[in-house]
Amino acid sequence: MRIWLVTGASRGLGAALVDAVLARGDAVVATARVPERIAGVGPEHEERLLRYRLDVTDPDTVRRAVAAAVERFGRIDVLVNNAASGLLGAVEETSVDEARTLFDTNVFGVLSVTNEVLPVMRAQRSGHVLMMSSMGGFASGAGFGVYAASKFAVEGLAEALREELAPFGIAVTIAEPGVFQTDFASVGSAQAGRSIDDYRQVEETLAEYDDGEPGGDPAWAATRIVAVVDRTNPPLRLPLGADAVARISGKLTAVAAELADLT
Repeated sequence: MRIWLVTGASRGLGAALVDAVLARGDAVVATARVPERIAGVGPEHEERLLRYRLDVTDPDTVRRAVAAAVERFGRIDVLVNNAASGLLGAVEETSVDEARTLFDTNVFGVLSVTNEVLPVMRAQRSGHVLMMSSMGGFASGAGFGVYAASKFAVEGLAEALREELAPFGIAVTIAEPGVFQTDFASVGSAQAGRSIDDYRQVEETLAEYDDGEPGGDPAWAATRIVAVVDRTNPPLRLPLGADAVARISGKLTAVAAELADLT
């Protein structure tokens, strides 16, 4: 039985991950800023579930949550850095304060949680760190620039961690979901505060994205993420969804073409 610690477990992919982990017989420390919002589970799972408050921007809650996980289960085998915020809008429409708030959660929060868990994993000489990025963390686009920048930063951390932690038997994987059926980055809840008329086309495109197809099933993504920890040689990147695969492949093709033009 593996012991998982999942941040941002009260909704979306985080909640789906909790369900998938419990269904396979593992234990999970499900954390959120408001742990009371973490969904209930059947009585057969309760002994393998610990709900705990963790705000990734509050180091004290991070320390307490990790300590509680070790006290309850004795170890942490898998860390899922899932907690994140969205921010949509043209780069020029996004204020520095908005960007700083986003990075506090999406980058510095991830760093805080990871650095608190790694001493536990290094002592075990085993573990798996899962970074929840996005297809936008590999290939940015109009209207997603600052959000994508935060995920680019997460991917940079993960690439270095993979090399740094390999000698200790700790794996690192970056999950790169496309669009899924969550309210994570809806235009209404994550729009930059400033609107510039020249970027009206960008805003119209974002509105179409918000009102369009609902996206993939988070439960499907959760099963893919959970399965990756069973691989003998887990991949660095795990694109999730046909849209993610297409976007990532498209960038790789474009970069290859640009490189070919240089030679």
